[in-house]
Amino acid sequence: MPELTALRRLTLAAFLLCFAVVVLGAYVRLSAAGLGCPDWPGCYGHLTPSGAVAAGAGESGRYAGVGISVGKAWKEMTHRYAAATLGFLILIITAMTIQYRRISDVRAGFGIGLLALVTAQGVLGMLTVTWQLKPLIVTGHLLLGLATLASLCWLVLSLHGRRGSDPDAGGSRLAALSLCALLVVVGQIALGGWTSSNYAATACPDFPTCQGSWWPQADFSDGFVAWRGLGINYEGGVLPLLARVAIQVAHRLGAVLTATLLLYLSYKLFSTRTNSSRRRTAGWAVLAALALQLVIGSLMVLRGFPLWLATAHNAGAALLLLSVVLSNHAARHP
Repeated sequence: MPELTALRRLTLAAFLLCFAVVVLGAYVRLSAAGLGCPDWPGCYGHLTPSGAVAAGAGESGRYAGVGISVGKAWKEMTHRYAAATLGFLILIITAMTIQYRRISDVRAGFGIGLLALVTAQGVLGMLTVTWQLKPLIVTGHLLLGLATLASLCWLVLSLHGRRGSDPDAGGSRLAALSLCALLVVVGQIALGGWTSSNYAATACPDFPTCQGSWWPQADFSDGFVAWRGLGINYEGGVLPLLARVAIQVAHRLGAVLTATLLLYLSYKLFSTRTNSSRRRTAGWAVLAALALQLVIGSLMVLRGFPLWLATAHNAGAALLLLSVVLSNHAARHP
């Protein structure tokens, strides 16, 4: 059916764009360009940084004396343009899932939920800027962005293949394990977002030890305070070293737990009684994404946290999440 084909293509395009938006957002944050435009949705009250510069926005008026970093402003606005385009595509997808609900396996409620998700993501994007990179908001913004990516991935999988039979008893256990792995990966990504938004990655400049110790002195109570009030500019971080060490140690311990669980998940994907090609593919995807993320994370520390590796680490987290989404789909539709 041409209508279903159009929906499939549009969903795939939105999925690929969403992945690019997630990686671009990480690059903007890691290159200290998150406040390249201190207002929202424009930039110094204009649609483009060039327009702001031409109008002398950093020299007079509301932003007098602030000074415009054109490079950072363009990074931030490019991310916003891409995110706005993604939101428009998801609006169309939602309308199509409602209109074509009888000829596809996708329920209209899924499309509506996807639209609500990207709307909430836009609100957090605004608060990220207006609340000056508050870690709780930045981490939430990251999680909602990845939730949008995962939802689009599920939609692509649902539209580009026929559902198999319902899983047997072994498949049900595999589905439960896959769901558990998904929750653990989301938790680990949240820890990674908290690490990044609090600028705690460099608190442990060595690997596999931290500050030359397997269990360094750390302040966990201060490192995980969710709300510190408004009116604080969090760019560059505000936490003392011991609090940042606590965050980084927690992230590393979470990585060990996550890796162990994902190795077991991949083993079960290969060894289930209904060992379909879809499940084998999911098993290889989990193994590959896990290996890639562990290598990138290690190299990032050993190489002194270069920007390109830090950005790749965020992309690796997205790929790891997608591999677990694939395993959940394969477990339920062998």
